[in-house]
Amino acid sequence: MDRPEPGTIPDTPGSYQFKDPEGRIIYVGKAKSLRQRLSNYFQNPRSLHPRTAQMVATAETVEWIQVRNEVEALMLEYSLIKQHRPRFNVRLVDDKSYPFLAVTFGDEWPRATVTRGMRKKGSRYFGPYAHAYAIRETLDELLRTFPIRTCSDHKLRHHQRVGKPCLLFHIEKCSGPCVDKITPQAYSGLVTEFMEFLEGDVEPVLQRLETEMAAAAAAMEFEQAARTRDRLAAVRRAVERQQMVGDTTEDVDIIGVHEDDLEAAAQIFFVRRGRVVGRLGFILDKVMDLDPAQTMAAVLEQVYGDPPAVGYPKSVLVPTIPEDPSMYEEWLTAQRGSRVEIRIPQRGTKRELAETVTKNAVDAFQRHRLKRAADHNSRAKALNDLEQYLSLPVAPLRIECYDMSHLQGTDYVGSMVVLEDGL
Repeated sequence: MDRPEPGTIPDTPGSYQFKDPEGRIIYVGKAKSLRQRLSNYFQNPRSLHPRTAQMVATAETVEWIQVRNEVEALMLEYSLIKQHRPRFNVRLVDDKSYPFLAVTFGDEWPRATVTRGMRKKGSRYFGPYAHAYAIRETLDELLRTFPIRTCSDHKLRHHQRVGKPCLLFHIEKCSGPCVDKITPQAYSGLVTEFMEFLEGDVEPVLQRLETEMAAAAAAMEFEQAARTRDRLAAVRRAVERQQMVGDTTEDVDIIGVHEDDLEAAAQIFFVRRGRVVGRLGFILDKVMDLDPAQTMAAVLEQVYGDPPAVGYPKSVLVPTIPEDPSMYEEWLTAQRGSRVEIRIPQRGTKRELAETVTKNAVDAFQRHRLKRAADHNSRAKALNDLEQYLSLPVAPLRIECYDMSHLQGTDYVGSMVVLEDGL
């Protein structure tokens, strides 16, 4: 590759980008000192880790962008990785979207819905959750106490037009805003209470329902008291789904990681006001050689690169302190607006909970490996079938497919698609 002239690399913080002969970014990194970090790549290739040596051998040029400090370098690195998805950077193996519970508070009549994918302005998100069915069950329970709409805008307009509410109104799981059965002020109060409950502030709701039930019973309005009792029971069932792990002032994220030389499984529990309000899990492909501290740094960037739906915590509990922890604390502190601490729990309930999250990471890693083994067996069978059906001497471990196009004999364009081991 074209190495920079000695002395041209600045001794400042920044992000660097290795590019291949076609100008595509193949690796993005960050450094407190660009000069010191990049000089490590230009030593004897035999002293580099094989995957690092492969990246350097593939690269044609290296460029860099200077910034003012390490935190800016970290943010720039994340932005470039997200934009270019370089082949040699750590990447998600299971890049799937997790379900969130969204409240569209920007609407005239806000609604609650389970959603995945991109987050939109004008909505408040809670989660992520491990399974969509779990949050749907929780939402169904909560609608008995917070009867806000769950229908689409199209369905809302339809019922406004015909002047009749849907079934959910009749079974008391919607307050009927489509037919003016509730005032905008009262509906807004319902939505606010609903969001506060999802944030973990459950005691005011429980106290209000208990007071309403007692007042109805004292007035001998027994049907109303029974309905309030059922709503109270529904709220308590929903609360039980949110595991209590600390006192009501606790805002903490607990991270568990299990890894080998090639991959790492991460599990994150989001705890707000002492309750687990969300959970996230993913598998990282360690394209480059990473030690545990570097893996933890990659996990933190993956979790907090985009603002979490539940916000940033006061502290992050980790099994291993990340590389350059003060930089990550400064970064998270800037995002939260108040101090964020990264630490390893040493004793008590925090230590026990961290061990539980790590066990979840071990389990996720094992399930991933079993699935990969099953996929490998399926691919092997498919390749053997191709060998048999096409009367080939051996299984086609490499398949090349070509397509040529032209305009009446001019402007030829060709493409090739390659499958290796069935992928």
